[in-house]
Amino acid sequence: MFDAIAPRYDLLNRVLSAGSDVRWRRRAVERALAGHEAERPADVLDVCCGTADLALAFGRDVRTRRVAGFDFSRAMVRIGMDKAAPRRPRLAVADALRLPVRDASFDVASVAFGLRNLVEPERGIAELARVVRPGGRVAILEFFRPEGGAGARLFRWYFKNVLPRVGRWLTRGSELDAYRYLPDSVDGFATADTVGRWCERAGFESIERESFLFGSVVLVTARRQAACTVVPRREAAPACVA
Repeated sequence: MFDAIAPRYDLLNRVLSAGSDVRWRRRAVERALAGHEAERPADVLDVCCGTADLALAFGRDVRTRRVAGFDFSRAMVRIGMDKAAPRRPRLAVADALRLPVRDASFDVASVAFGLRNLVEPERGIAELARVVRPGGRVAILEFFRPEGGAGARLFRWYFKNVLPRVGRWLTRGSELDAYRYLPDSVDGFATADTVGRWCERAGFESIERESFLFGSVVLVTARRQAACTVVPRREAAPACVA
């Protein structure tokens, strides 16, 4: 499904969010790199990187030294590799639940709009904790079902009724299932509070949440505990280039 929508994925993101997705990613970069400076740049891993928009945003920041990105969709990764950038992130195809990365090898780990697509999202967060160094940070940007208020009700109506139709029109109907999947996956996903508890169980602390668009998009950031037993490593799946 994600391979099918890859060619128009960026266009759909911009149209369906009215360009707000760019601002949300910039905010995720800002929060994730808090405390880092150009003199002490961070190593960043972006998981479920899609077409690499967030990885590229990290790469444009002078507070990063190297950026890597993994995604399960080969077509998404190929498009990300074709994007021009001053500092191109290293991208590969890999499973977010079995990252081909050594323990405690990155200062920052991020995932944007991909956590709910994992078969075991809590295990995905534990895998992020495994690869982040003590004191490092995680940034999770995700859609959640908005609760309460006229604005939230209006957005839920848009999400369920308008978004699939616009997606079908922009993709000439060939990827309609993907834009039916989007609202269904959000409705069936955990709350932002639950994701925060998953982060705590994985060994993160100082968990903060920032909401956008009537609470339908939430940025969860946290810091890896400085004194914490590293999560036991599962057998990693090999990465492959696209």
